[in-house]
Amino acid sequence: MSDHDEIDPSGKMATRRDFLKASAAATGTAALLATGNYAHAQGSDQIRIGLIGCGGRGTGAAAQALNADPGVVLTAMGDVFKQQIDAHINALKDVPEIAKRVSVAAEKQFVGLDAYKRVLETNVDVVLLTTPPGFRPRHIKAAVEAGKHIFAEKPMATDAAGVKIGLAAVRLAKEKKLNFANGFCFRKNLTHREFFKKLHEGAIGQVRHVQATYLTGPVKSMPPAASRPAGMSDVEWQIKNWYNFVWSCGDGLIEQACHSIDKMMWAYNDVPPIKAVGTGARALPNNEGNIFDHIDVFYEWADGSRGTMAQRQIPSPYNDNSDYIAGTRGFATIRGWEPEIHGDQSWKYTGRRKDMYQVEHDEFFASIRRGAVMNDGEQMAQSTLVGLMGRMAAYTGQEITWEMMQKSEENLFPENLTWDGKLAIAPMAVPGKYPFS
Repeated sequence: MSDHDEIDPSGKMATRRDFLKASAAATGTAALLATGNYAHAQGSDQIRIGLIGCGGRGTGAAAQALNADPGVVLTAMGDVFKQQIDAHINALKDVPEIAKRVSVAAEKQFVGLDAYKRVLETNVDVVLLTTPPGFRPRHIKAAVEAGKHIFAEKPMATDAAGVKIGLAAVRLAKEKKLNFANGFCFRKNLTHREFFKKLHEGAIGQVRHVQATYLTGPVKSMPPAASRPAGMSDVEWQIKNWYNFVWSCGDGLIEQACHSIDKMMWAYNDVPPIKAVGTGARALPNNEGNIFDHIDVFYEWADGSRGTMAQRQIPSPYNDNSDYIAGTRGFATIRGWEPEIHGDQSWKYTGRRKDMYQVEHDEFFASIRRGAVMNDGEQMAQSTLVGLMGRMAAYTGQEITWEMMQKSEENLFPENLTWDGKLAIAPMAVPGKYPFS
């Protein structure tokens, strides 16, 4: 059970082993120490981390955590599939710079739907939550209640009920002085930080329209029902193919294109839109799955400014992961990952560069070392809810307001989820018939 590999502006996925080795080479412990990131580190004091969700993204997050601080030690792992744990322990141990700090004893390798609880019962200081997002709100809540510092991958949830669970938990984390970092990684990209700072300072005047594209090929297709092994339960089958189900994935708009929505929110200073309409459907056969493969959303802000989100995961000779921002005195673009400002104050980034996935962990663990508290959970909740607003608009065919979303009680998470249980597959949404809830 895992989140996805690192995203690529071309829509391709980097291989996990190549990524781990490149990450370690670029940000090995010696190089990090030279940057001065560890002014607050206390000798070899350990920070014990537990990984919950041991797939591609989880392994990447673990490697970045180990590279962020020389005292970080991976001591516990949990997943619903034992082979995920085995494969990714080996992948991490293949990287010389971090191998000695991958110290997960057999009795701290937990398998099952309750694996997250068992990781939290160990003496870890920090948990990395990288399972499919349908599980994330409950994992965040449990981790806060257990008193752990948290890194949680994006998005926060796959429905409004989950966002409310997560939001209450991150607010409690603030009260308990726990660090909480989210996986909206572009907020940690040095190039993007400088770009959005200039936008907010008025480099293109008032932002009036953001066009965001997340046009890629398919991520994980649903295998034919006939390929399901004999005796495999409904629950295991759906979790094994989690990307194809709305309750576990949230649809491509939520699980993948949420990055683009988060950047749109950033452009508008995290002020939410007042309403949205959307279109979407399934163009390609998906066997038993129930997610759309394309959604377009049209957001509107209180002053009449607009935002357009085009998300597609269909094989195509043309892919585009970009942002096009129009202001009253110019325009700006982020094509791929490269931001530029055009007009009277033309600008390109020329400063220091560093892998944004690594930066988010560097800053998170530096905060823990300082005894400080960083918490970007409310931003995570709001960007996720704006994404869900767009999905609800596309699924229902209705105009959906921000007020409606704040009151939404949509809850897609299955009741009484058990590994060998039955789990009916909800029909795919039909705009005009799918109800708002």
